Amino acid sequence: MAEYPWQQVLWQQFAGRAQHAHAYLLHGPKGIGKRALAERLMALLLCQRPLPEDACGACKSCMLLAAGTHPDNYVLEPEEADKAIKVDQVRDLVSFVVQTAQLGGRKVVLIEPVESMNINAANALLKSLEEPSGNTVLLLVSHQPSRLLPTIKSRCVQQACPLPGREQSLAWLGEALPALSQDERDELLTLAAGSPLAAVDLQTQGVREQRALVVEGVKKLLKQQASPTQLAEGWNAVPLLLLFDWFCDWSNLILRYQLTEDETGLGLADMRKVVQYLAQKTAQDKVLSVQDWILLQRQKVLAKANLNRVLLLESLLVSWAALPGNG
Repeated sequence: MAEYPWQQVLWQQFAGRAQHAHAYLLHGPKGIGKRALAERLMALLLCQRPLPEDACGACKSCMLLAAGTHPDNYVLEPEEADKAIKVDQVRDLVSFVVQTAQLGGRKVVLIEPVESMNINAANALLKSLEEPSGNTVLLLVSHQPSRLLPTIKSRCVQQACPLPGREQSLAWLGEALPALSQDERDELLTLAAGSPLAAVDLQTQGVREQRALVVEGVKKLLKQQASPTQLAEGWNAVPLLLLFDWFCDWSNLILRYQLTEDETGLGLADMRKVVQYLAQKTAQDKVLSVQDWILLQRQKVLAKANLNRVLLLESLLVSWAALPGNG
């Protein structure tokens, strides 16, 4: 079971409790190990012979959990990645909660991510959160607690999960990605907004190579060496959300530089000169209007709207190419 050094203090608080709440909401940015923490707590709560600080790993309960066949353990997540948790899934969970524990101990439920429940599913869960039957503990994991119903949050003990400091993250990444240089790991961590596990995922997805392709394309676009259509088609393999995240970040950096002229705040080295150039050559209201459009489209991407990818990217690149100058 994964353990992360930045969770040590919080883990000792959990492990030292004589009594546990019936529902915990573990929240924090994506990629800091919340799921691993929830699974470790689940193992401890189900263990028949717990050690002072952990599950024993050897009792019948621990063996069943490791095999994925524990009768008193229930994991609820979307049936497909990035899709909603549906009301029927929650109804199945509710019928599990009302049963008696088969091994005579606790029942433990893990839900991740909680915010992927649609409104009907969230309402169906409320009754179980209010008064879980028998000895049941619900562990809710959330990357975006602001999207949860207040009634769900109020029925849980809310626990912010620690985000490691940059030095600690880089030290951990040094062990997780030893083949990369320190600069490469530093770049990945920045792209992952400081979340070390997200940085490892980005490396696995080949994001640094994708970013290099996009940056090169943006530079060609501004030099009129490539058209929006060519680039939109050439970026097929790059996730749409990632593209909108980067362009959103770049527009922020342009605005920041226009306000401060602080050269240390130009972001990653690959786009510094471009950001500075666009900040000096573009009217601020134009940057703001492009940024508003990017944020609006990003919301549509997040909401899984049915978008024409190539047309959307063409529109983005046409507006980006028109930034410098008075046009």
